[in-house]
Amino acid sequence: MDSLDQPLGGAEFAPARTYLNTAACGLLPRRTVEAITLLAQETAAGRPDGPGSFDLVDEARAGFARLVGVDHERVAVGSSVAVHCGMIAQSLPAGSEVLLVEGEFASLVTPFTVRGDLRTRFVPLERLADSIGPGTALVAFAAVQSADGRTADLAAIRAAAAAHGARTLLDVTQAAGWLPLRAGDWDHTVAGAYKFLLCPRGASFLTVTEEAQEFLSPIHAGWVTGEELWGNIYGPVRELARSARRFDEPAAFFPYHGAARSLALLEEIGVDRIGTHARGLAARFRAGLATIGKASVPGDSPVVAVPGLGHRADALRDAGVLLSARAGHLRASFHLYNTSADVDRALDVIAG
Repeated sequence: MDSLDQPLGGAEFAPARTYLNTAACGLLPRRTVEAITLLAQETAAGRPDGPGSFDLVDEARAGFARLVGVDHERVAVGSSVAVHCGMIAQSLPAGSEVLLVEGEFASLVTPFTVRGDLRTRFVPLERLADSIGPGTALVAFAAVQSADGRTADLAAIRAAAAAHGARTLLDVTQAAGWLPLRAGDWDHTVAGAYKFLLCPRGASFLTVTEEAQEFLSPIHAGWVTGEELWGNIYGPVRELARSARRFDEPAAFFPYHGAARSLALLEEIGVDRIGTHARGLAARFRAGLATIGKASVPGDSPVVAVPGLGHRADALRDAGVLLSARAGHLRASFHLYNTSADVDRALDVIAG
């Protein structure tokens, strides 16, 4: 087992402060910065192959697929969770019931509420599985809650959805990169890749099972969604991709050139190993909070919330410790580049 006193990833990271804010934005590895810089330099000089490489977009697609345990043909690329969710929302028949979690991140729920002709129902996370019924068309929720790090009972929710014939949408934005996942267990998964996946903002992923693909409308189909990529530049696309690539947004090359390198690093280190490291640090932080009389939201994820201390975030920032204030909580989040020294530094400042 790795020591919590040493970061994972070697010389790939060099934070200038005590950085405990991955749930807001992950640090970019050195190799990722180099890939983006190279593309910028090549573009400035006149890149012979255009604005970027589709091969590297597909490399990122395949890297994400391996991390979440699905075939690369089940992965679509995009720019944000909200856009992926919007496509799913627009594919539902009018009157469909969508079951959502109270206090869920806005990008996951708003695409369903703004339609106006869907029946959206919000329930507490702990009651989600029991609230799925025969009238539920879709249950959409996050594996790890952004506001406080609580984790969903994936097995119970999956079983309840299957029992009632409800489709599923799992947001893995705060889970992919440290939690072993089987995306194929869900009709759809979405991931904003700029957090625990350490990618530049502007890269996101959608997984779609082969069965669920039949229900999903490719409402933003363009030339990149054709089965024959370069054969659909002019006029209507003759044949959409037979894979989940039919749901691609046109990829922004800068984020995806970087994403291919970030995802490769995570694969090299291993999700299990990263999860053990990050959870170990979070457990140390929770235990330390208890010793100074501060209660944290119970859990086992690398995202730790301390109720009522959100107002301390600015003072911690001034002391060189970067965390977030979310829903009134002080939120710390730990990843492969953190160490026990980071935990102890944050506890010292909070106690101070």
